[in-house]
Amino acid sequence: MAAADDDLALALELADLADRITIDRFGAEDLIVDTKPDLTPVTEADRAVELALRERLAAVRPQDAVIGEEYGVDDGAGPRRWIIDPIDGTKSYVRGIPTWTTLIGLSVDDEVTVGVVSMPALNKRWWASHGNGAFADGRRIHVSGVDALADSQMAWSGIEDWDAVGRLDAIVALGRACWRTRGIGDSWQYMLVAEGSAEIALDPEVSVWDLAAIMIVIEEAGGRFTDLAGARTPAGGSGIATNGLVHEAALGFVGR
Repeated sequence: MAAADDDLALALELADLADRITIDRFGAEDLIVDTKPDLTPVTEADRAVELALRERLAAVRPQDAVIGEEYGVDDGAGPRRWIIDPIDGTKSYVRGIPTWTTLIGLSVDDEVTVGVVSMPALNKRWWASHGNGAFADGRRIHVSGVDALADSQMAWSGIEDWDAVGRLDAIVALGRACWRTRGIGDSWQYMLVAEGSAEIALDPEVSVWDLAAIMIVIEEAGGRFTDLAGARTPAGGSGIATNGLVHEAALGFVGR
């Protein structure tokens, strides 16, 4: 088995481990929820997932670095770095909305090579590895062929996120140029682009662990991913994914 296949198999194994923990505590009346310094919520499940994945990686890939939302960076000896968001959409998790996910990516020499997006409450999972395509629940997926904003469906994170960075007018203008908009948010909006159900998904302020796994799924599905400045990176602090055909047109409205 090739190294890339080994990495994907491990990422899927890690997702299985995460799913068992998150599902067990989803909807629990005694779920412990704290507030982080940035005023966003964190649950006992967020922390338990990240610790469990770190423990497994330490056992099977001790030379690899790990970066996670809850516990920061553990330096490894080589160029390989696992990038983990234990629960993407913690606010949804806390409120009983089942669209939260676990995100697991692997970066090698600063290039994301493997990504898994797992949504266990809806029994859905997406994954990709470099050069091997993108998949949803075992079927290969591809972005749409829509080539005009006027025919595009846009998924976005909601008023408050764009208002907080002073870009609400820009996102509203883009939405008005599209055929249809839906406030979906978090990782699911990007997976809809990868599956061809939407043409645009974007966030004004996010972190690398929110986007690393998503970026490779989008690209392997034939789409394009950049930050709002147009740079191909999951670490630019913002993100926009499209089917590629409407990318520049969308950036014309929201680009920085």
